[in-house]
Amino acid sequence: MTFLLRRSAQGLLLVFLATTLTFLLIHAAPGEPFDDMLSDPRATEAMRAAERARYGLDRPLAEQYGRFLSNVARGDLGVSFTYRRPVADVLAEHVPRTLALMGLALTLGFAGGILLGSLQGARPGSWFDRLTGGTAVLIAAIPDFWLALLALLLFAVVWQVLPVSGLRDATLPITATPLRRLADLARHAVLPAGTLALLIAATISRYQRAALIEEMTEAYLRTARAKGVPRRAIVFRHALRNALIPIITLGGLAVPALLGGAVFVEVVFAWPGMGSLAARAVEDRDYPIVLAVVLLSSGLVVLGSVLADVAQAVTDPRHRSA
Repeated sequence: MTFLLRRSAQGLLLVFLATTLTFLLIHAAPGEPFDDMLSDPRATEAMRAAERARYGLDRPLAEQYGRFLSNVARGDLGVSFTYRRPVADVLAEHVPRTLALMGLALTLGFAGGILLGSLQGARPGSWFDRLTGGTAVLIAAIPDFWLALLALLLFAVVWQVLPVSGLRDATLPITATPLRRLADLARHAVLPAGTLALLIAATISRYQRAALIEEMTEAYLRTARAKGVPRRAIVFRHALRNALIPIITLGGLAVPALLGGAVFVEVVFAWPGMGSLAARAVEDRDYPIVLAVVLLSSGLVVLGSVLADVAQAVTDPRHRSA
């Protein structure tokens, strides 16, 4: 319990610092939320001042920050400048789409990475290990948005086997069956989820390979080989079980990388999730949306880290006193 409370307190401090830093940076950045109003010849200075007063932007920065903290403590994330709606309602529409995308990408990425890394580590130095290992390094080195653009070019433009962008087909009739709607949603999710999963699998496979190769040098496995235990049983029944322990930590560490990659991937594929929402909010200087996204994202990162620490402490007692 002490371990969990200590990790949670550290996480809350990190969320507070990340949100505070974001608050200061977005207010220090050039431009302001109502720049578009200035370009409208029909807008007057009084109209602009009224909008600033409506959202409290005419108050001193310290007062704005205090009001922001007070509202967050009450569960009020404010009203979006762009959508003219409560931020909580806007997030309720976009966040589930990102969580679904991340969940699918994490599941496929970790499953594929563990399987590939295990096959590589079972016979290190083989032609399969060299070929797939080099490919994995190449994929992991490609920036998220470049890989997304490449997938978009090949599968949606050149081969035209998958939808270009969006969440659903605009031509899908209203009378379409739930099964057909689900199939359409799955087709639209293939490219964004597949891109993220490919990046995750490429990274996880390298860690899994290294962990398995190191585990294969343990004395108990040498004893098993001396007793004539088949190699397949040694690798997949005994060594792999212990080699999976270091991968548990990567589950939590993958969350921040996945959130960062989701921003670019969602923008490229026009996936209406939290990443594309954040990109538009930054462009529009929508302070409440930006702060809410940072608050939620940092909370998810901390939650992933805490869960990874707890899982590692449960599976490996040596880390419980850390």
